[in-house]
Amino acid sequence: MRKYREFGKVYKNPRRPFEKERLDKELKLVGEYGLRCKREVWKVALTLAKMRKAARTLLTLEQDSERRQLEGGALLRRCLRYGLLDQDHMKLDYVLGLTLQDFLERRLQTLVHKHGLARSIHHARVLIRQRHICVGKQMVDVPSFWVRTDSEKHIDLAPTSSLGSGGPGRVKRMKAKSGKKAGGGDGDDE
Repeated sequence: MRKYREFGKVYKNPRRPFEKERLDKELKLVGEYGLRCKREVWKVALTLAKMRKAARTLLTLEQDSERRQLEGGALLRRCLRYGLLDQDHMKLDYVLGLTLQDFLERRLQTLVHKHGLARSIHHARVLIRQRHICVGKQMVDVPSFWVRTDSEKHIDLAPTSSLGSGGPGRVKRMKAKSGKKAGGGDGDDE
């Protein structure tokens, strides 16, 4: 028996669809970070809005409130784990200062390019989608994967990748196979 789930939307369309300043800013982000479409910008914007909203509601509570201590601590730890805030800025006020660029810098696609595994940000996306990149021992083929700070040093080529220490790729295997067939026929004639 199958169980179906209904998931909510992970992005939110802008209220004003043709606002020139916003369109230009989004287009610049899409080009700079090698995103597929503006929907990827909207996904990150919604995540940022949710975090900032949580921080705003927690800041309205009293300083010694139990809810503020628990939920605020969890929010700050999450920001620290993903590298959005550093140890010096562990306050809810700094969560309100986060920007889209802070989030986009933590994507796997951006980090693969920054670590020098890809020639460009677009090449990084292709490498990830073609399953050449792993984080630790886990193969990751999602360019928007959020990399934690402790996992960042484990980004590398996958062991099964033809670009790394893995076997030859499909084209090389096919050429070798056709070469054996052609070579086998010549060997029988001698």
